[in-house]
Amino acid sequence: MGDISSRLLPWFDQFGRKDLPWQQQVTPYKVWLSEIMLQQTQVVAVIPYYLRFLQSFPQLQQLADASLDQVLQHWAGLGYYARARNLHKTAQIVARDYRAEFPSTLEQLMALPGIGRSTAGAILSLGFGQRAVILDGNVKRVLARVYQVPGWSGQSATQKQLWQLAEQQTPLDQTAFYNQAMMDLGSMVCKRSRPECVSCPLRTQCLSFRDDTQALFPQSKPRSRRPQRQRWFLLHTDDAGRLLLQRRPPQGIWGGLWSLPEIERLEDLSDWQLQQAGKSAVVECVSEQLLIHQFSHFDLAISLAEISVSSDFVDAFSLRVSENTDYKWISWEQLIEHGLPAPVERILSWVKQHPLKDQRDDWRAK
Repeated sequence: MGDISSRLLPWFDQFGRKDLPWQQQVTPYKVWLSEIMLQQTQVVAVIPYYLRFLQSFPQLQQLADASLDQVLQHWAGLGYYARARNLHKTAQIVARDYRAEFPSTLEQLMALPGIGRSTAGAILSLGFGQRAVILDGNVKRVLARVYQVPGWSGQSATQKQLWQLAEQQTPLDQTAFYNQAMMDLGSMVCKRSRPECVSCPLRTQCLSFRDDTQALFPQSKPRSRRPQRQRWFLLHTDDAGRLLLQRRPPQGIWGGLWSLPEIERLEDLSDWQLQQAGKSAVVECVSEQLLIHQFSHFDLAISLAEISVSSDFVDAFSLRVSENTDYKWISWEQLIEHGLPAPVERILSWVKQHPLKDQRDDWRAK
């Protein structure tokens, strides 16, 4: 079938994206930051986060010197928080071991947290100008359609075939332009649904266009029924109007972010309070299934219990958890200083705007 770069590069010259924030005054740091943010997230959603990150951490050393709380605060709402934790870890390693300059070999890059083969290839080609291969979701889709690659890309045999094709097609020269062109083609033309094949520079080489089988490639991941988990979030507020936050464990969903304490069943509330404070407090307002938040593998049905507590409860709680830095009482104004999961931020924002509990009976997040 021949190489595809000869058709793709002229198309990129005319139609490719060249004005994205991370394409200006390119450095390996900017490429790395954008590539991590773009994992499973669309460009339009990433741009404001990227700009805010770069304003606060213009160089890798500033990111390495920042606290995890500061990094998570800037990441809150972007999702997949392991990316943010790995971002912070990698910045610290590069600052310590490489004098704050990214290493320039595939092996060294892939040894860093959160950097896989494709991300390393992007850093090398876009950031260093080396010949390196990438295989992100857009590139997978283009190659799967052009060559009618069977199977789901998460399967080892399919993944291997896609990498072989990517390796064969990546040119020795103008690799950065080629890689960017492949990503742009997948994002702008060879889209998941309704691909704009008449505008595609590869249509005369594309087996799926020839056979009108674009909808069959790439094949989707086999579907399984999405489970749903139930959680009660606990909004404890004291006489001074402060609320109780708990830092989530470093691993798992929303790892390292500050959130509301949670329990699986409302019947467990009294036991939880007795364990933490040695005394219990009465729920004043209940909002069942306030919202349903979708994760990649399950749905989380969130209910809210609002509890006003006395100073005695606060003192007892603080005494019990005095050595546990994963709990804190803060004012509403201090919320902006803490990285919060997007659904928790949304709930607290709504509660603050609607202080009268009896007006919330019919509210449901949409």
